[in-house]
Amino acid sequence: MLSCLLSLSDLPSRNMRNYTELSKFNLLGIPQTQGLETVLFVILSFIYLLTLLGNLLILAAIVSSSSLHTPMYFFLGLLSIFDMLPSVTCPEMLFCLSGQSHAISSKGCAAQLFFCHFLGSSEGCLYSVMAYDRLVAICHPRRYMLLMRPGICVSLVTAACLVGCLHATILTSFTFQLTYHGPNQVDHFFCDIPAVLPLACDDSSLAQKVGSISVGFLALILWFSVFVSYTCIGVAVLRMRSAERRQKAFSTCSAHLAAVLCASGPIIIIYLQPTHPLLGAVVQILNNIVSPMNSLIYSLRNREVESSLKRMLHNVVLTSLK
Repeated sequence: MLSCLLSLSDLPSRNMRNYTELSKFNLLGIPQTQGLETVLFVILSFIYLLTLLGNLLILAAIVSSSSLHTPMYFFLGLLSIFDMLPSVTCPEMLFCLSGQSHAISSKGCAAQLFFCHFLGSSEGCLYSVMAYDRLVAICHPRRYMLLMRPGICVSLVTAACLVGCLHATILTSFTFQLTYHGPNQVDHFFCDIPAVLPLACDDSSLAQKVGSISVGFLALILWFSVFVSYTCIGVAVLRMRSAERRQKAFSTCSAHLAAVLCASGPIIIIYLQPTHPLLGAVVQILNNIVSPMNSLIYSLRNREVESSLKRMLHNVVLTSLK
């Protein structure tokens, strides 16, 4: 706050905001990684490209196989898309590690923050929808195709995106309604709330409280919905007489629960607990690069997806040899 006041001390009060409003922010990259940029660039580039390729293959396998055109795989395909899109921050990180310019406009910073939270919260809602889908499939198998018909599936996905849009709009508006004048050094590799708010010249306590409450409330609702769904699923699985059915249900649901834990864990650490900048950056890297592998693990543990992927790759090889 003092640096902001000092930077304004010799400016006229009239139209002060018009002359001093920051037009860009300078991203400092990953904290405390000086001298490791080349190594990190190579490692993270490999993981990033591997994640994109894997999700594209999973999506192609689902689209190319008519046997996978069911609600479960519809949601799984969308999960692959969401896992690719949140990595919009990864190119920025790699750009910083490559030694290029770290500057980003204020509008670009706001857009980056909005889309990061929009895609992340929409994906969280999608996990909740997938838990409901498994609930219907296991507890009401005879009515599954009726309860999860295409219109309902599209409505559930639309609702997830609307919740994500509302959540991101609240966070972005409260963050950028503050004034930013003096310091513009963002101690992170992309614009995120914990890194941007300390630069505000105004009191940011309200924005911090709104951010924590919004993230916490949404996480609590999603966790509660997943918990209720899997409690009902667990009761239904224990009542199954067939050991094979119990094993299949357990395998699918355990993979989904693991994906939910991997996706929500970093969010809780970043936004609800004060952390060291380096720890926050490491957790954010895992959240943006490693977490998108959840759909790969979830898919490759599914025999139908694995078979479809093998057939697709086999056909591609045969076509290329002709």
